[in-house]
Amino acid sequence: MKKFFALALALCMIFALCACGESSAPASAPAAESGDSAAAPAAESGAFAPDGPVTLIVAYKAGSGTDGPARILAQFAEKYIHQTVVVENVDGGSGSIGWSQLAAADPDGMTIGVMNLPNFNNSIVQELGTYTTADFKAICNHVTETSIVIVRADDDRFPDLNALVEFGKANPDTLKASTNGAKASNHIGAQAFANSAGFTYIDINAGGTADQLLSLRNTESDFTVVKLGDIAGQESAYRVLGIFAPERDSRIPDVPTLGELGYYDQWLGSSRAIVAPAGVSDEVVKFYEEALKATMEDPDYLAAAASFDTNFLDHEATSALIEQQQQFAESLDAAFWGE
Repeated sequence: MKKFFALALALCMIFALCACGESSAPASAPAAESGDSAAAPAAESGAFAPDGPVTLIVAYKAGSGTDGPARILAQFAEKYIHQTVVVENVDGGSGSIGWSQLAAADPDGMTIGVMNLPNFNNSIVQELGTYTTADFKAICNHVTETSIVIVRADDDRFPDLNALVEFGKANPDTLKASTNGAKASNHIGAQAFANSAGFTYIDINAGGTADQLLSLRNTESDFTVVKLGDIAGQESAYRVLGIFAPERDSRIPDVPTLGELGYYDQWLGSSRAIVAPAGVSDEVVKFYEEALKATMEDPDYLAAAASFDTNFLDHEATSALIEQQQQFAESLDAAFWGE
């Protein structure tokens, strides 16, 4: 457990450093010029340029927490990539089917994809696919989001986080938590919360964030852990009880951190990186890195993406993040999972 908390702290520090350096431009950044000149950053990136529609593989179903931000990115990236970007949803196997397809794609720069961290890393630990981190080449990071604990808004049993914990302690293995897959990011959050609070629960594996939230709304589960952006536009359906962060979030200032209540006191959440098959050239990586950076600095994109946390990291920082998250996933031993 000490190793787990140390790695979690290291992750928190990585994101803090990234936020100070490579994060996306603020909404006050100068507006991009209209016409071809607006797409100049990508056009200057070297010999490679896609010669047809670009496929962006999303390893989860349409309408999922990953799919929405990916579609917004794809829409606005067309301005800088100069091609249509087609989102292809390849759902199943906790993301492993989509990542297997991406790893096997031709490394010609025409297929890229979204890599969910640490879900991707846990799929390697669980041997859900035959790929490793070496089968992908990082382009950039897109989103970094913080985990929250939520219940239904109309569930009067749990007005706050302490009430949920007290119920769990008084009724071992009674509370049900819907999760986005066995040992996936939201399952990690539920387990970290329960371990730190000293109660046990029943895991309801819903297979994805959209179905995880549906399970909660349908009263099949009592609480769940998701990312703050996952409930954008439907906040009235849920009550947010706590956030996995060192400090309160300005968007939900009345919601306490888990740490201030005496529970898990480190940042926890997930990132969504843009990657390509390992065999792509450096020119391909540079092209998409520059195009997507320009996209994530575009005021129109920033306005459309206001409901989630854009966090651009370049190729090198994203590569390091993927490897760090692999270490994090491998640190979650049997003791953490109560096995």
